Amino acid sequence: MSFLRSITVTAASLMLAVAAAHAAPKVVKKVPPDFPAEASKKGISTGVVKAKLNIEADGKVSSVEILEAEPKRVFDRAVTAALMEWKFEPGEKASHEVKLVFKNED
Repeated sequence: MSFLRSITVTAASLMLAVAAAHAAPKVVKKVPPDFPAEASKKGISTGVVKAKLNIEADGKVSSVEILEAEPKRVFDRAVTAALMEWKFEPGEKASHEVKLVFKNED
């Protein structure tokens, strides 16, 4: 299938609630979000979602919070499902922000 037609996923990393001396958690597994069929049906071909991940000491994502989305609520479920599959190097519990950019080039 071509739901993953041409999703451009850009991860712009920012630390939240962590001292500046700490480095951003290192991603060891990224899962790209699927391009939602509903978006295609509505003629939506691009979008941007900024999300906050809470990362446990074992490197697993424990929760995802959508901070900003344009268009609103179109890509939220796809982003949340994908980010919950991301893995980070084990370390301290941390929060991390990512920005995902969607582009459906058909």
